[in-house]
Amino acid sequence: MRHEEELSIVIKTIMLEQPFYGLFLLNVNKEFSKRVPTAAVTIEGINYKLIVNPDFWDSLSDNHKQGLILHEAKHIVFGHLLMRDSFSNHKLANVAMDCELNQYINSELLPDGAILPETLEEELDIILSEKAGTHYYYNAINKQLQEQQGQGNPDKACNGGMGGDGLPDTLDDHSTWDEMADNMSEAERKLVEKQAEHLIKQAAEETLKSRGHLPGGVQEIYNRITQVTEAKFNWKAYLRQFVNGSIRSTMKSSRKKINRRLEKQDVPGKKYLRKVNMLVAIDTSGSVSSNELKEFMNEIHHIHKNGAEVTIIQCDTRINSIDKFNPKMNIEIKGRGGTEFDPVIDYYNKNRSQFTCLVYFTDGECHCEIKPQGKLLWVLSSVSKINEYLPGPQIKLN
Repeated sequence: MRHEEELSIVIKTIMLEQPFYGLFLLNVNKEFSKRVPTAAVTIEGINYKLIVNPDFWDSLSDNHKQGLILHEAKHIVFGHLLMRDSFSNHKLANVAMDCELNQYINSELLPDGAILPETLEEELDIILSEKAGTHYYYNAINKQLQEQQGQGNPDKACNGGMGGDGLPDTLDDHSTWDEMADNMSEAERKLVEKQAEHLIKQAAEETLKSRGHLPGGVQEIYNRITQVTEAKFNWKAYLRQFVNGSIRSTMKSSRKKINRRLEKQDVPGKKYLRKVNMLVAIDTSGSVSSNELKEFMNEIHHIHKNGAEVTIIQCDTRINSIDKFNPKMNIEIKGRGGTEFDPVIDYYNKNRSQFTCLVYFTDGECHCEIKPQGKLLWVLSSVSKINEYLPGPQIKLN
């Protein structure tokens, strides 16, 4: 238990100095094991795990223990585990990734031999920009090594911690990433990516809520995860015109509006609220790409932003989920089979009194037999074609 207690103390220290990473690490599984020579992060199921060799841990100073844990956490936050497979030279990718993230760790927390732009400049005779990202370092180092090989000097600076390929060895272990990549399907990769985004978003929002600041590099990642682009359709005008005449009304008390019959008693009046309650269907069939789904979710955000209550119904050949939309919710896409529009239209017809209208986001690659009994708008993705056989008006996102 000694190692676990020490790790807990290190994470508490990180929590005080960098709240985001402290909160993030609370949701990462941890294990001390000799199955790695130093330290590593890996994926088990859809969750991330930090593995530390106990002997290696004991060899580190308190500062270097903190730096090590931050280093491993940043590999997850920066998306390195899923990114490395896109590079042909994995060892070079390891070096480029370490070069990127070590710049976001205080120098006193880094051990001797930590990979940084200045150490690579000295060893490889190369000039590198600061905090330029993994892809930049990968391409710049690769170009320099190729030039050196072309000049008949492929082993330039192959001393110290340099390998025969001219690259330094990373201090942590990345071998678990190869095992992970070999055994992970594309669907599993997407689930892992979503899980990481969820953990980052959760830690970031808790940090910001307590008036903390997001550390370097994380603000850009958080912005990307939560980014909502401009709407591709004028939902404000649609909500005003298309659904006019079928809006549910509610009342609330209002001090601004005096009840004239009881004016002397200072009784508040009643204010009528016109509320749009929309059933929004998402076609989650296999023919709809991830980019199209992202496009749909962006438009749904703007529908809600313009004052509508939104109930999301996911459907491929059957209805897979029905949920009230909340902009803070993480929506798990369910389905990815064939396409049928009738289940949603049937549900809409049977629950017609609950909804102002139905908006159906789809690629349009199907037809329907059931006639809608209320207002229906088909919204086709930007890469779709108008389907003249669908009942009701259609728009295509540009």
